Amino acid sequence: MPSRSGTSAALRAAACLLALSAVGCGHLHWPWHHPAPAPPAAVHELDVSGAPTPDSYPQYWQRNTLLVDLSAASGSGSITLKPAAGSSWPARLAFRVTPGAFGALEVHADQRVVLPITAAGAKPVDLELTPGVYTARSAQMTVSWGASPSVN
Repeated sequence: MPSRSGTSAALRAAACLLALSAVGCGHLHWPWHHPAPAPPAAVHELDVSGAPTPDSYPQYWQRNTLLVDLSAASGSGSITLKPAAGSSWPARLAFRVTPGAFGALEVHADQRVVLPITAAGAKPVDLELTPGVYTARSAQMTVSWGASPSVN
């Protein structure tokens, strides 16, 4: 019959071996570990004119809403949006902005709307347009940003 100290030493050695093997396997094999979701794929639904580069303000589908990412915009400026050749306006449209980068976002299509942006955080926020700001008949949309309350 093995001694009590021999059994406890064997248990400690087994526990140590188990811990070392777990560390050696890395964190990818743990059942509760999930890889980070892949970033959304950029799409080209709207033609953007007036941007510094063609990819300055990428577009993404976020469920059934087309998201135009203006988080890189700051100070003041404007762009013009039109449906890409062979497509139409998305049913829902939103803009991603960074609070504090500028004070207001003005959108002008069938209607004009000014969206104030409060500097309440550093994370980008998504601003969805209300129905009626643009319609399927809208030829283009002008999006301007600048100081609040009047946009350039």
